[in-house]
Amino acid sequence: MFRFIGRNMLVGLVTILPIMLTLYLLYWLAFSAEAVLGRMIQWVLPDAFYRPGMGVIAGLSVIFLIGLLMRTYVVQRFFSFGEQLLYRMPLIKSIYRAIRDFFDYFSPTSKKEFKQVVAVTIGNTDMQVIGFVTQAIPERLPEELREEGKVLVYLPMSYMVGGYAVLLPKQAVRPLNMSMDEAMRFTLTAGVTGKAKSAKSLARNT
Repeated sequence: MFRFIGRNMLVGLVTILPIMLTLYLLYWLAFSAEAVLGRMIQWVLPDAFYRPGMGVIAGLSVIFLIGLLMRTYVVQRFFSFGEQLLYRMPLIKSIYRAIRDFFDYFSPTSKKEFKQVVAVTIGNTDMQVIGFVTQAIPERLPEELREEGKVLVYLPMSYMVGGYAVLLPKQAVRPLNMSMDEAMRFTLTAGVTGKAKSAKSLARNT
């Protein structure tokens, strides 16, 4: 009896927890935008014209407008000048550069010169690990590491934030038909999750 209850509780938790966390993240973003931008709107508009939700709409509009402006040459040059100032600040440059490189890697506007998700063969064995190609152009690597036919691959660790960036020959990597989020989820959980399962399949397996 208790085993039956425990199994169904686990299925219910696995089913609802990802949904709740996603909704909570969206709620937090909307609440933050409403708290900051909504207060600014209240300073400009009379109370009679203000309606709840204007801060969220304003936040989405600002994000869209920034993305639109970043397509223009003038804004790109101005933004690049601001970034160069940040890169000269001792502490801020290290933090900002790491964050910027991470988001640029997943940006839809960045050029993907190579298949991102790959399987890396270890030595002369049949052992393979999942990796992510982070740099495939030799000219973008440090001068001491520039070699034709080599790519820089990030090998993430399971159950922790960390990994190794290794320089490998292209023949040592094999492109995989996996999206970035699928490969990252599969790797970080050591393959325990497998493929994404529906609630119906979870209930059937338990």
